[in-house]
This record gives sequence, C-alpha cells and structure tokens, in this order.
Amino acid sequence: MTPADTGASTIVDAPSAASAASVPDAPEAAESPESPEPPDSRMAPGGPGYRRMSLALFLAGVATFALLYSTQALLPLISGDLGGTAGDASWTVAAATGGLAVFVLPMSALSERFGRRTVMTASLAVAVTVGLLVPFAPSLPVLVALRAVQGAALAGLPASATAYLAEEVTPRALVTAIGLFVAGNSVGGMSGRIITGWVAQEWGWRVAVGVIGLVAVGCAVAFRMLLPAPTHFTAGSLRPRVLVGTVRDHLANPLLRRLYAIGALFMTVFGGVYTVIGYRLSEAPFSLPQGLIGSIFLVYLVGTVSSATAGRLVSRLGRRGTFYLGAGTTAAGLLLTLAPFLPLVLLGLVLITAGFFAGHAVASSAVGKTAQHGRAQAAALYQSAYYVGSSAGSTVGAVAFHSGGWASTVGVGLLAVLGVVAITVAGTLAARRRADDAPVGTLGLSRWPLPGARACVRPTAQDRRGGAPSPRSAGRGRP
Repeated sequence: MTPADTGASTIVDAPSAASAASVPDAPEAAESPESPEPPDSRMAPGGPGYRRMSLALFLAGVATFALLYSTQALLPLISGDLGGTAGDASWTVAAATGGLAVFVLPMSALSERFGRRTVMTASLAVAVTVGLLVPFAPSLPVLVALRAVQGAALAGLPASATAYLAEEVTPRALVTAIGLFVAGNSVGGMSGRIITGWVAQEWGWRVAVGVIGLVAVGCAVAFRMLLPAPTHFTAGSLRPRVLVGTVRDHLANPLLRRLYAIGALFMTVFGGVYTVIGYRLSEAPFSLPQGLIGSIFLVYLVGTVSSATAGRLVSRLGRRGTFYLGAGTTAAGLLLTLAPFLPLVLLGLVLITAGFFAGHAVASSAVGKTAQHGRAQAAALYQSAYYVGSSAGSTVGAVAFHSGGWASTVGVGLLAVLGVVAITVAGTLAARRRADDAPVGTLGLSRWPLPGARACVRPTAQDRRGGAPSPRSAGRGRP
C-alpha cells in the first residue's frame, strides 16, 4: 500500500547525482521539444455522455440492490408463511448474495471478452426474468433456489460496471462516478425494502416481490437505452490459464488483498444488521407493523449521500482516514442500536449505513485504481469478497439473533469492525516500513498526496556522508 493509500505522509527523495547528470541540458531540450499529450477522451463531469452514463449506472444499481435484497425486509412474513426460523428464512438473502459471490469472477471474464455493456445487459435481463418467477415459489427450498439463480445472474453487473467506469471515466472523476453507482445501490436497497414493506402489509410478500420485479424491468430497459457504448474497451481472452494468472497476480498484491478484506468485513456488518433488524423491530418493546419496518430503510438515503461524497472524504482524510472514520461511525451505530428506544435505534442505523457506504465506495474505487491490468477480474474479486461478507453476515447474524438476541448480532458486527481497523493499521505499518527501507536517492512521490501534506526530501547517501548536498536539498536549504 503506498503512503497515500493509507494516509501516510508524502515523501520525496532527493535526486541522486547520477539522476541529476542524466537530465539533458536546456539547449538540447529546446531543440527537440516534447509534443503535447493528446487530450483525454474519457468521460468527465460536464462532458458528453457523462450524465447519461451516470443515470444509466444509477438505475442499474437501483435494479441490482432492489432485486438482490427484495426478501430481506419480508423475512418474518416469509418464515411465517413457508415455515422455518429466522436462520432458515435468512437463506433467501444469503443464497442470492452467495450466488453472486460465486459467479462474479466468471462473469467478469465474459465481460473481458464480450464487453462490459453486453454482459451487464444480459445479467439484468436474466435477473428480472427470475424476479418475476419468485412470487410463485411454492416452498422455502424452491424460493431459496430461485434466489440463488437470481444472484448468479446479477453477478455480471457489479464487476463489469466498475471495470466500465475505470476504462471510460477519467481517473480524477472515478471515485465520484463509482460513488454515484453505489448511491444507486443504496436507493435500490431502500426503495425495494420500503415498497415491499407497505405492499406486503396489504397484499402479502408474494405481491410485494412481484412489484419489485416490475420496477427492475423498467430500470433494466432504461439502463440499456441510456448507457453510452464503450470507446476504450479492448477485448481480452477467455483462456482459463490467462484468467488464473490474472487472478493470481491480483491476489499476490497486498494492497488488493487488504481492500478485499475490508469490503467483506464492512458488508458482514451491514448484511447482518439489515437481515435481522426486521425481527428485532417486530418484537417487543417495538412491535412495529410490516409497513413501518419497511420504512425504516429510509435511512438508506444516508448511504446515498455518504457514498456520493466519498471522493471529498478521501481528499480531506486520505483512504486510511476514511476507513477509520467509516469503522468508527459503524461501531458507534451498532452500540446505539442496543438501546430499547426507537429513536436511538434509528440513529444507530443511520450511522451504520453512513459508515458502511463510505467505506465501500472508497474500497471499491481503490481497487479500480490499484489494478493495472485485468480490472474486471480485480473488481470481481472485490465483489466476490464483498458478497461473501454479505452472505456470512446474513447467516451468522441471524443465527446469533436466534441464539442470543440482538446483542449477539451487534457483537458479530463489532468483531467485523475491529477487523477493518486491524487491517487498516497493518497497511499503514507496511507502508511506513517500505518508506524506511526505500533506497536513498530515489523518487518516492505518492500518486495521491493528501491535501496540505508537505513533501519532505530524503537526504541522499552523499548528504549523509557529509559531501556536497544534492541540487534539490541545496535549493531548500535543508536535507
């Protein structure tokens, strides 16, 4: 992890005498001036196609999360209608996210060969078709199977969308663009749960998930009509050996491994809380009706704001600072939900949602920046880890609730938050060790320095021996 990746100080090594001697003199440079770089043709805010692209992927995010979590707010009704405990019903969520986690990497390989837009369109088409079949499931096992197929179909969209943005959007706008896509996820998750809650209260859970399927159809059609055709995509190979090699390269990158783990742990908290919260609020001392329980998910609006502003948080705090802020906010929210008073529980959900979406947006955008090749596979590995975290959180959180109540679910979430903090600290220490071990006389400027961070000059070996200072250090009057 580079210093900027963890928010560490930016260090610039003073140039060595050899590097200074290799710089051409002014007359030669004047005789052969460098040609100006061509303008970046990728999409940027205010440029052609950017608004259409943003709206298209926003709607894709809405459809993805509305379908993926369409049963989450309805678990008490599903377990009552089809039989089973909270843990049994939670598999309607865990199967969908698990199917996505398993198939996201193969789908990303297909997007490398056939194109991001093609795979995203096909994924949405299959997912909405299955979504229209879900209301007719005759039993819990059939419902779980359909949800697994639906999750597998949706797998083509998250990783392909991230890779599409990494290729078609300028690097400076990437965090914001991915933040808007994640904001669509939060709107989809929120609206899906609210709609299903109120519809189910009047007509049952089957009609509720059918309505979500129809909403997703509209989003899928609009997505295909709005998304600009890719102009920077280069078709790759479907050879398994190439895919395995690319995956091995990504997993060998310590920064990517840390980002994958952080995404999984954040989602473990989020998945566990929102899978079980319906049971908690339907029981004493709250005893809320299904419609009001669904309305609780209005707090997803906080996620829309926090994910869309993640770029500004990184500019102010750096990635490490943003991860710490997200983890601390999430932990505070978990503790507040232990209170027996509904306003405090709602405030806790607001903090959990804000912390989660900020951390997720920063981690996913960092994956796109870090991967220098096979971006779809890099993003797919992140999504796979992310949804494994969702499946684990949904299942473990529900089992913990069944065994020890809400306090046990909160305990699971706090352990995951501690994991985020530990991984971030480990990345910071690794970056500092690399900075200390870096050879002198080399340039170590971070690609994304923190605003206001002062660049320091590392003395060269010649400086340390007491010889003549390097031109850089001499100009500053200090090593």
